[in-house]
Amino acid sequence: MNSFAEKYPLVVLLAVSVLMLFVHLGLIQTNIMEARNLITAREMVNDGHWIFTTMNGLPRYEKPPLPTWLTAFFMMLGGMHNMFVLRLPVALVCLLLVYFFYKLVKRLQPENNQPLYASLILITSFYIFFSGRDNQWDIYTHAFMVVSIYFLYKVFNEKENLFLNIALAALFTGCSFLSKGPVSLYGLFLSFLIAYFIVYKQKVGKNLLLSLIVLAIGLAIGLSWPLYVKYFDPYAGTALSKQTQNWGNYEVKPFYYYWSFFTQSGLWTIPSFISLMYFYMRKRVSNVKAYTFSFLWTMASLLLLSFIPEKKVRYIMPVLIPLAMNTSFYIQYLALSFKQITNRYEKAVVYFSFGLVAFIGLAVPFVSFFLLKAKLENYIGWYILLVIISFTCSFVIIKGLKRKHFIQVFYASVFFMCGIVVTLIPISKIFYTNSNYFDAANLHNIEKKYNIKTFEGDGFVPEIIWSYGNPISNIADGNSVKMPADAAFGLLVYPDKANKLMHVFNNYSFTQLATVDLNEVPAESKQHNKRIVKNYYLVKRLK
Repeated sequence: MNSFAEKYPLVVLLAVSVLMLFVHLGLIQTNIMEARNLITAREMVNDGHWIFTTMNGLPRYEKPPLPTWLTAFFMMLGGMHNMFVLRLPVALVCLLLVYFFYKLVKRLQPENNQPLYASLILITSFYIFFSGRDNQWDIYTHAFMVVSIYFLYKVFNEKENLFLNIALAALFTGCSFLSKGPVSLYGLFLSFLIAYFIVYKQKVGKNLLLSLIVLAIGLAIGLSWPLYVKYFDPYAGTALSKQTQNWGNYEVKPFYYYWSFFTQSGLWTIPSFISLMYFYMRKRVSNVKAYTFSFLWTMASLLLLSFIPEKKVRYIMPVLIPLAMNTSFYIQYLALSFKQITNRYEKAVVYFSFGLVAFIGLAVPFVSFFLLKAKLENYIGWYILLVIISFTCSFVIIKGLKRKHFIQVFYASVFFMCGIVVTLIPISKIFYTNSNYFDAANLHNIEKKYNIKTFEGDGFVPEIIWSYGNPISNIADGNSVKMPADAAFGLLVYPDKANKLMHVFNNYSFTQLATVDLNEVPAESKQHNKRIVKNYYLVKRLK
């Protein structure tokens, strides 16, 4: 495997990326963030709202439109109901991230197969591949910024094609800004410059000027949309201002909230943590300057994000990108020197870290069978494949550790992760046993039967709007409620708020016709979400 990977690193990287991103791409249920993006894309296609973007028929300027434009393009090609096609743009953009990350690492640290190691770590890091299968904004902004950083690095270090590289760096900076505003500009681009100018001190003045040129052109591209809509639609200023204010007063978490960030790499949690031990690692890497750069890039990104009061787990994604490069130095060290390590504590960490992966590989088939048993009957093919992959990878890991052939351990761990994604996603459907599941699209049959139009009674739920297929007008406006002029209509309302509406509007009759429940798990499950459950009433004005 190692000799093949050395000859064809991009083939290996592409194969792993396809398994991690594209297999079963359409199976996972749409979440709230993805639903918002899909609704806006649908209204671009159906209503022509390409610039003045909307969600459920209302202005929606909180997020820039580039990811939604790309989604809408695929929607026009493949329709509005094929989730595999609708998630293709995010998977392809994640693939773009992995490819240009590989090229960037190859320029910074071209020794042996380390660029491949770094890229495999990146694509098998939990939050990276998860975001690459979820069509919302995060992966777009960071992927485009990595492409920009790659061309910026070429601007710093190559005399050829200077203007082309500046133009490409600026273009992708603008694309990043048009994907989620200044998030990646702050968390990835600025941290890159800080680390780069600390470590690579030559031509700082010139490179800083070139960076400012790239930034200025990129901002001109990135600000084109918000400035345009703000000029022509006064509401845009309020929406954009609200989004900016969220950085300081929404989801406020303590400064140290992100300090367990390395756990978001999943499989690579322990190696990532070890790679952050600077004084331990700097004595063991062949390219101290490149390692110092990746370490500072990671820590600068972490600190910059920690200074922002608003914090969510998914906002840590930009740190995972330089962290993958940083972790690859530890993997490279073990690949070259594992046989020569004599310190028993150092060896114990390796045996524990990857022995744990082997143990999980051996345990997963037994635990799955014990928990699921007869339920596996319809998924027996996937279960057999899970057993084969898990046992094979565990055997290879144990054999590699015993023979101190670490690179064998590394590749087996990567393919174990691929096997988990390929087999467990379809098997997870076993848990989707909600007998009360009722898709909002079914409401159209009720509308035809009673000749009514549907309204929302207490604010709309993005997943329900996406499932329904069209915008749904809301009768609630802040604290006030205004009933439609229709003599009869359908009303979606949360179960605990229905009685209040019935009491206030006692000149209407309320007859429950259905309950929209988009949960694929039953009500007794901890994963059951009441937010995506609403009663559907036939409301009639009493004469």
